[in-house]
Amino acid sequence: MSPKKKATRAHNVPLIPDPYLPSAGSNAYTVAHYALELECSLAGNRLDGHAVIVARAEEKLSKIELDLAGLSVIKVAVDGKKIKKFTHKNDKLVIHVPSSLSEGEKFEIDIRYGGNPKPRRGTWGEVGWEELTDGILVAGQPNGAPTWFPCNDHPSQKATYRITVATDTGYRAIANGKLTDHSRKSSREVWSYEVHQPMATYLATLQIGRYEVVNLGRSKVGAKTTQQYAAVSPGLTSAAKRAFAKQTDMVTAFSKFFGPYPFPNYQVVVADDNLEIPLEAQGMSIFGKNHLTTGWESQRLIAHELSHQWFGNSLTVGRWDDIWLHEGFACYAEWLWSEASGSTNAHGRARRAWSALWLQSQNITVGDPGPKDLFDDRVYKRGALALHALRRTMGDQRFFGMLRDWTRRKAHDNVTYRQFVKHVDSHGPRGYSAKAVLKPWLFEEKLPPFRF
Repeated sequence: MSPKKKATRAHNVPLIPDPYLPSAGSNAYTVAHYALELECSLAGNRLDGHAVIVARAEEKLSKIELDLAGLSVIKVAVDGKKIKKFTHKNDKLVIHVPSSLSEGEKFEIDIRYGGNPKPRRGTWGEVGWEELTDGILVAGQPNGAPTWFPCNDHPSQKATYRITVATDTGYRAIANGKLTDHSRKSSREVWSYEVHQPMATYLATLQIGRYEVVNLGRSKVGAKTTQQYAAVSPGLTSAAKRAFAKQTDMVTAFSKFFGPYPFPNYQVVVADDNLEIPLEAQGMSIFGKNHLTTGWESQRLIAHELSHQWFGNSLTVGRWDDIWLHEGFACYAEWLWSEASGSTNAHGRARRAWSALWLQSQNITVGDPGPKDLFDDRVYKRGALALHALRRTMGDQRFFGMLRDWTRRKAHDNVTYRQFVKHVDSHGPRGYSAKAVLKPWLFEEKLPPFRF
């Protein structure tokens, strides 16, 4: 190992520990790349994994802490040297390195592990690795990633990935990124994927099922062409094509509102199970067969998950109390799609949302909702209303120009509320105060009046 230039942290991104998940992640090092080789046997729900993690010390290190839940560690090496001293308890793998790593030094962790993965139970129900009727689903948000690979589990820890999965013949393994290889070996099929854009751990996913890939078409906006696919369970192809028939138009509309689609392609996965809610992952969204309708409820969810590719996956919060920067934007994208598709305009959707909120308890500050209310529907709706307030006070030209510049400047980076306020002010008219507009919606419990 050779000493590197002193490490620097992302500008204005809050450091770990996160107040909402204080035991997750470590700010002592940053990960640059995960290489995962996974052997998955569906019948016994058995996972055997080999993770190689390339990282850099942010301070002098005598131990390395990773998150890993419900699986057993078999052996560990750092920079090719076997580590005898490590502990694994309370979902934390602690590796004691014989010689301290210097600040800024690059190092490589090699971990072999395995077991019968299962979801984590906590404040938000069950998250992580789940068994389907016939396959596997991973729902990572916010702390499900450690149920299937060792990681530095925090949204500010974005890295590139290579994910190789061997599973039962006749099943397709789907992970983030570009499919780079597929081979068959006796009763196993091996699928390899590469992710070149930095990705937060909670956005990494694995889906396994008897999926067939369907071409949903492509969207072209300027020089950017976005190919779209659906991985569909048997018997659901026709229903999926009908349900996602407008998705290419959504990509076109959102590309005009928010700037170019931020990843090479987009894929939806349709499981042969009913799911309570759809899930977003980087470059991908996962739906249940119960979401395959052409009505508004399903179409808004399709728009919502698609918009997370900009707000959540490319632009990712630096810590979880800024969750409205994901969910408020995605909810507002639903209203924008309603407007763009010739249905109810965004102002009408905003008025309906406000009326519904007025009848609910007003005991939440959505700009810092607390861990229990992290995914409360009021975070989504009031976050969207905050954006509508910006649009109405800035005007469409300034507002959408601001959004396109926001996604361009912060592409594949972490974002914070303070950064967003500063950015909005730079696009507003002379004397404009984004904080004054946003504060009542985000940081006061009482719902502001609907005066747009």
